[in-house]
Amino acid sequence: MIYEFIATIAAGFGMAGLALIITHLSKLAGKRAPKWLIPLFAAIGIFAFQIHQEYNWYDQQVAQLPEGVTVIKKIEDTAWFRPWSYLKPQTVRFMAVDNERARSADQGLYLVNLYLFERRMSVQQMPQVIDCRAPARADYRIPVAKDRELGLREYVANTTQWRPLTTDDPLFLSICQ
Repeated sequence: MIYEFIATIAAGFGMAGLALIITHLSKLAGKRAPKWLIPLFAAIGIFAFQIHQEYNWYDQQVAQLPEGVTVIKKIEDTAWFRPWSYLKPQTVRFMAVDNERARSADQGLYLVNLYLFERRMSVQQMPQVIDCRAPARADYRIPVAKDRELGLREYVANTTQWRPLTTDDPLFLSICQ
């Protein structure tokens, strides 16, 4: 985040420098450029860089995902204070699943990690138990102390917090097919 802040300031100074060159060239031509040109160019540089980053953070994050982690859902949004987002909605968050490290406890029963990404937020990891036969999913709480000897099969037998999955759900398709 600090690098993005530094890059934003640099973009502002870069555009202000361009306006400064225009101002000096206008003096040589005999006409004076308005004094507000330098802060206007600085603001344009800052806004342009921030808008560029808002639209490109998704691609940057996906490029950094390790092999075996695939995006299953992305959420695009518009906002009144970002009028440009009405022309092209921006991706504000997405969900990825770690297919490669999915552990199978039984035929059709998997323990997987879901990762929730959101702009300017920390990545959240959510362990999930997926039952491909039902189809359903449940949150997996990591066993503590005396529960450590319980395997995934025993945990699933005691879980009552199952949420149904449809067969066209991206999570179901990614894990069970």
